[in-house]
Amino acid sequence: QVQLVESGGGLVQPGGSLRLSCVASGLSLDYYAIAWFRQAPGKEREGVSCISSDGSTSTFASVKGRFTISRDNAKNTVYLQMNSLKPEDTAVYYCATDPGGFCRYGTDWYDYWGQGTQVTVSS
Repeated sequence: QVQLVESGGGLVQPGGSLRLSCVASGLSLDYYAIAWFRQAPGKEREGVSCISSDGSTSTFASVKGRFTISRDNAKNTVYLQMNSLKPEDTAVYYCATDPGGFCRYGTDWYDYWGQGTQVTVSS
């Protein structure tokens, strides 16, 4: 049974940092592209950052320079380091796997999803 479990979310003040983790079980992430998506209340789910199977990364403009994605295949884990957080970053953050192995943001490409972790940026 494949499972993705996100953790690391929480309440943080503007300007603060969080590191999200996505741990996979039941599959090896080595050959997958992994993306982080987020969904704010009343908004569509949007891609945030992606890391391909060869380690190349892609990050949306709205978070570029603030968010960094990385992967540790030995731990079957992908991370999202989020710095300089803003209130508009508030959302539920999800990780997802793309068997194609390269980054693309259409949600239809992704076959497994985690349950999400809430990130709230507020003073």
